[in-house]
Amino acid sequence: MVFPLALLISGWHDCRYERRSPTSSATPLNRLVSTLLRPLVIAVGTIACLGTLLSLTRSSHWSVRAWDFPRVQIAAAAGLSGALFRLLFFRGRLADVLFVLANAACVLWQGRKIRPYTRLSQRQVKRGRIRDSKDQSFRLLITNVQMENKSADRLLRLIDEYQPDLIMAVETDEQWVRALAPLDSEYPYSLKHPQDNYYGLVLLSRFPLVQPRIEFLVQDDVPSVHTEFVLPGGQSIVLHGLHPRPPEPLRDMSSTPRDAELVAVGRAIGEADDRPTIVAGDLNDVAWSPTSELFLRLSGLLDPRIGRGFYNSFNANNPLLRYPLDHVFHSNHFKLLDLRRLPHIGSDHFPMFVELLYDPAAAKPAQPKTESEPGDDEQADEKLNKQSEAARTGDDRPNDG
Repeated sequence: MVFPLALLISGWHDCRYERRSPTSSATPLNRLVSTLLRPLVIAVGTIACLGTLLSLTRSSHWSVRAWDFPRVQIAAAAGLSGALFRLLFFRGRLADVLFVLANAACVLWQGRKIRPYTRLSQRQVKRGRIRDSKDQSFRLLITNVQMENKSADRLLRLIDEYQPDLIMAVETDEQWVRALAPLDSEYPYSLKHPQDNYYGLVLLSRFPLVQPRIEFLVQDDVPSVHTEFVLPGGQSIVLHGLHPRPPEPLRDMSSTPRDAELVAVGRAIGEADDRPTIVAGDLNDVAWSPTSELFLRLSGLLDPRIGRGFYNSFNANNPLLRYPLDHVFHSNHFKLLDLRRLPHIGSDHFPMFVELLYDPAAAKPAQPKTESEPGDDEQADEKLNKQSEAARTGDDRPNDG
């Protein structure tokens, strides 16, 4: 790192000298900086700004919604691009000023979106006390096992180590159901719906399940689990386990089904009685996307990551492109005892582990629920109507051709 930095600084000083001395000849390094670095800096900054603008639109196309994900990377790219341009190539022209200002605005906007998920923000969910947790707390492990993954033993070892009370696994086919069968004696209550299309799911519980059911909220091949479970202290908790279909190139180019499922669940929670509620799963969306933010406002649920960190769970195989896709949201009936990302299990997702304490005193004013904003219902209706139309025409089906 030191040598390239020294070259860059040297080239900058040479460029400054050339501007002062027109008769001097350009060095090879100066020509390299001028012909390669400047266009690269401008291209990176321009792409970062355009991606930021695209993320502000309501388009559901994957090429637009993909810009919701890498906000940290976009902020870093815009900041570096703007700084290098100002240091090396700034001549005071209007275009130069606009380029630097656009990149600065990009950094500020992206920083505003990701700031809640850093320690610069106040924690939304308060810390509970372990001594108050008897018969009122539970441990939940959620994991996208990746259907082709053959390393079930790694997940079983984690379960043995962390001893969750409930386990929700998605992308489970028949092979994974068999691999998890050794847990049946320890987790006598279960709901299993294996599928070979990456949308199977398994829920295992030490606590009794009340009216457990599989529903197909948006698409007939994408299930979700809905149930109540009863804590040893007698309190009943509502659990919604989701794994909506994501937007992606070629096969599923629209986020409409995913958005509609999140909106439908969020609205149902918001309109229901004020009951202790959990929503968990691989939502195929980042915490700071417009849809996730709308979901929280519609449901009134809290995010325990706010003020604590990103807890990036995907992609486990790529440390430079990781995002928080696996979520646990909850109502303000709970305080947090533990939250962590667990080690690699051979999947492209890291498992997530959360321990919550049921505490009715946790609500206002200490933990006010997420409040709705004007226009939320109109946005929700728009997403639901769009999905209804796509389902009617068949446009919401994967393109396997």
